[in-house]
Amino acid sequence: MEENNKKDRSYPTFDFVEGEVLLIDKPYEWTSFDVVNKIRNTLKPLKLKVGHAGTLDPLATGLLIVCTGKRTKTIDELQAQEKEYTGTFILGATTPSYDLETAPEQHFDTSALRASDLKEACKNFTGDITQYPPAHSAVKVKGERLYEKARRGEAVELKARNVRISLFELTRIALPEVDFRVICSKGTYIRSLANDFGKILNNGAYLSQLRRVRNGHFHIDNAYQIDDIVNHINELKKNSH
Repeated sequence: MEENNKKDRSYPTFDFVEGEVLLIDKPYEWTSFDVVNKIRNTLKPLKLKVGHAGTLDPLATGLLIVCTGKRTKTIDELQAQEKEYTGTFILGATTPSYDLETAPEQHFDTSALRASDLKEACKNFTGDITQYPPAHSAVKVKGERLYEKARRGEAVELKARNVRISLFELTRIALPEVDFRVICSKGTYIRSLANDFGKILNNGAYLSQLRRVRNGHFHIDNAYQIDDIVNHINELKKNSH
């Protein structure tokens, strides 16, 4: 099921044990684990490995690759592929989580910002760059995810990581909003990109919308809605009796 035609919503014959690569359009406010658990539970009583390639934050939507059965062995390979995102930054403020999970705290005047300044700032974030993950992230330190510490108000030590951004462009400027498109390597935090973008402008910015549209050669246009795939699996189970 690696290639699906969005116009033709017919389903292929699944073999979940041998393994499937399912392209899912992750809903807003669902965790990546919610999607995996939904599919795993739908497949019961089959006891299969089910996993995802590349976590999406709950407030992000878009392409989530879910593997079943023997195809779970390809997860590391799929995670390593180039990603493409679209979304929106809000300039003029920052949030502790770098997105809408937490409320804006610092505020800045955006009246002096020009479109040319914003486009010039993008050049600082293409190529090989160093990023720090957000304190509110799923990165594990000593077995505990950073967001768990951050939510308790504990200080967290952030370690820099090297990532590659091959394209970062602004597709709409309507301050305080700017829309963007990013093509990047595994491990790139778009929330950190938003925060760093604000800093380099001597301003503030946070992520308000994020959608993953591509992972390697897999595209969001070929993805299924979670309810559709669950309903189809249930139909297959019903017809197999």
